[in-house]
Amino acid sequence: MTCDTLILTLFAPRLPSSVLAEVDALIAAHDLTVTLSEWLSGDGSAEDPPPHGVCLEYRLRGEAIDYLLLREKALKLGVMHGVDIALQEDSIWRRHRRLICFDMDSTLIQAEVIDELARRHGVYDEVAAVTERAMRGELDFKQSFRERMAKLKGLDESVLAEIAENLPLMDGLERLMTQLKRLGYRTAILSGGFSYFARHLQARLGFDEIHANELLIEDGKITGEVREPIVDAERKAALLREIAEREGLTLQQTIAVGDGANDLKMLASAGLGIAFRAKPLVKSQARQSISTLGLDAVLYLIGYRQADLEAGPGELGK
Repeated sequence: MTCDTLILTLFAPRLPSSVLAEVDALIAAHDLTVTLSEWLSGDGSAEDPPPHGVCLEYRLRGEAIDYLLLREKALKLGVMHGVDIALQEDSIWRRHRRLICFDMDSTLIQAEVIDELARRHGVYDEVAAVTERAMRGELDFKQSFRERMAKLKGLDESVLAEIAENLPLMDGLERLMTQLKRLGYRTAILSGGFSYFARHLQARLGFDEIHANELLIEDGKITGEVREPIVDAERKAALLREIAEREGLTLQQTIAVGDGANDLKMLASAGLGIAFRAKPLVKSQARQSISTLGLDAVLYLIGYRQADLEAGPGELGK
């Protein structure tokens, strides 16, 4: 893949001058011209960094830029210094996307709910063993999910309510949702977890729609089964496409955010796919990633300045 114009976004809790110097050297080594550089977060050189992290954006121009090579070097540089470096084409879609779809567990919340349920039921080690088999490739997602669910049979429904009331939200989620609503985005949860908890987040934060696995409960107890179809990687990607089509949007107008291998197809389908605090494999395969800041760093990736987010109605982008 080659292109002529790129946006390089550099963000972290702090951006030391030494890191900026290495980024400048990387840009120069690829014969790129900086047509504009701007602190999206406000003055990043201040002694006290902004509360939501520091973000510097470069607009770059060059002849037939080797995007993949530049991205590989940028990712290595980011890992070395503990900062996030994102590269994306400079296109009209960047601030004209209208749908954002999220994974739930370890993305919107700082927990894997099935693990919490297993702990409460005294079967955590058994569930973890099934998860490990899936990670080794011995089971696909649907097989491993059914096996793990079977081990939860008999768990009291009251435990679900206790966990739902105490779900630890991911850093930056509330701020992100406030701004996405303000900017006119449609928001959706596409989760391989459970709709019981997704509905709780919907009521609390105002997600427009949720798609997750429906636990079957009889006489106040989990049966160990879920209603079909199971939301796996293929289903997540299909749901993103279906929602976009229903809303009259192109895929270029969509964003997907997730952390696991089960999210990769969804991330690849979206116009902007973002791996959030993901494992190295997922981070390397996703087009963009956020590891150093909270979920609200998504706002930097789609090009919004702190000043935009503080602006009154009708003043965005002025």
